[in-house]
Amino acid sequence: MVSANNMPKQVEVRMHDSHLSSEEPKHRHLGLRLCDKLGKNLLLTLTVFGVILGAVCGGLLRLASPLHPDVVMLIAFPGDILMRMLKMLILPLIISSLITGLSGLDAKASGRLGTRAMVYYMSTTIIAAVLGVILVLAIHPGNPKLKKQLGPGKKNDEVSSLDAFLDLIRNLFPENLVQACFQQIQTVTKKVLVAPPSDEDSNATNAVISLLNETVTEAPEEVKVVIKKGLEFKDGMNVLGLIGFFIAFGIAMGKMGEQAKLMVEFFNILNEIVMKLVIMIMWYSPLGIACLICGKIIAIKDLEVVARQLGMYMITVIVGLIIHGGIFLPLIYFLVTRKNPFSFFAGIFQAWITALGTASSAGTLPVTFRCLEENLGIDKRVTRFVLPVGATINMDGTALYEAVAAIFIAQMNGVILDGGQIVTVSLTATLASVGAASIPSAGLVTMLLILTAVGLPTEDISLLVAVDWLLDRMRTSVNVVGDSFGAGIVYHLSKSELDTIDSQHRVHEDIEMTKTQSIYDDVKNHRESNSNQCVYAAHNSVIVDECKSLHYVEYQSWV
Repeated sequence: MVSANNMPKQVEVRMHDSHLSSEEPKHRHLGLRLCDKLGKNLLLTLTVFGVILGAVCGGLLRLASPLHPDVVMLIAFPGDILMRMLKMLILPLIISSLITGLSGLDAKASGRLGTRAMVYYMSTTIIAAVLGVILVLAIHPGNPKLKKQLGPGKKNDEVSSLDAFLDLIRNLFPENLVQACFQQIQTVTKKVLVAPPSDEDSNATNAVISLLNETVTEAPEEVKVVIKKGLEFKDGMNVLGLIGFFIAFGIAMGKMGEQAKLMVEFFNILNEIVMKLVIMIMWYSPLGIACLICGKIIAIKDLEVVARQLGMYMITVIVGLIIHGGIFLPLIYFLVTRKNPFSFFAGIFQAWITALGTASSAGTLPVTFRCLEENLGIDKRVTRFVLPVGATINMDGTALYEAVAAIFIAQMNGVILDGGQIVTVSLTATLASVGAASIPSAGLVTMLLILTAVGLPTEDISLLVAVDWLLDRMRTSVNVVGDSFGAGIVYHLSKSELDTIDSQHRVHEDIEMTKTQSIYDDVKNHRESNSNQCVYAAHNSVIVDECKSLHYVEYQSWV
């Protein structure tokens, strides 16, 4: 018998996990982890690299001898192709997204969704306009001496606020849906000179000719100047009219239920096809954005002079956009949702970079859809309704920019605005930015509205065009960020209602499935009973046949 003391001792050897497996250690080098993260976000990395490369190449090429216009055009050509491809997808994307988003909601849910979105849009736009007014009054970038350095501006026709408002309503209800895809209506004011009835008076004729050539400022007594207004169609997609029609179309489809199921499936498939095209275009976007930025920087004339003369104006606008997009919008998102706004911004960073390069909210719309739905998990019913509407009427950056520009022009002309005029600038900038997408040459026309409302000279707008290429990109990126945060806020507020609708749909589908199963079981039982009857009948016929044959045999034997 072996005693316990004489038993062989078992030694437990514990080895480190790294000796047992060939797997990589958990804590890898920081550089390797960074490369791994960049590899997973390759498209975003390439887009950021494209923006930096375009800015650097544009700055270096400006140092070279002046380039031929054809060379500049060739450099910007890939960017022009990118803009064309993005704009090509705007119409099918707006149509399919609005219809598929609203057809999955009932009328009450659509109304509540729209109300929340509109409250957010108007609130943030007013905040942006007020912020712009406060900054331009505090920094005071305008100086009457600056007006002498810049010189006189180009004369612009005055724009009536009433005409602009009526054009907005007219475009909301297009008379021809096909025409609305490429044209919109606008009120045009024309000055018609009526000559005297007598042709012998050469002095009057010369006066008419000189008036047409704008060599005199006042018409003589013999000549009458008649102002006539008319409606003309201008090139440009009537986005507001299309959105209004397809919102009504989607709500009507949602009310039809099962009858419109085929149409809903059609537009769902159309939306998926468009989004697959978007993914392909996004892989081309880094090259296009780099070429766009490079071409714009090269094409600027007297960049240093412009930066020196309008530097404070640019700083005022950019600081306002950074405060609104980097502080106010994330703060509103945090207060409503109690979620980290910076992780949300990381999810839409690709859309922000694209907006910075393309300077188009509508052109960035396909990328914004993908970021919100895939990166952040926002419900498609929210994004497909909120984003197209937001890209049309939610222009926070534009409202801030126009408020700053209007007061800057007043400061350049030595005009001191009173409290009422400042309030007028804020409200007009807010309303003008809402209707900007439905007005041809939106930036010029909306600025004319604001300046006309407070009695400022409209010809000074042309002095700001030199820096508009940069500020346009900055304010567009803020517009896209505002739309995205709005979709996140509306989704948070509407999540319980959407879950209720989903549960109702599941109950309805279960009922339909139960009905279908019961019908299938009835048909199956009916077929089984019929088959049993057929077997029974066949069995009886066999017996009868056997009896007949037996009777025949017996009859033959007797015979």
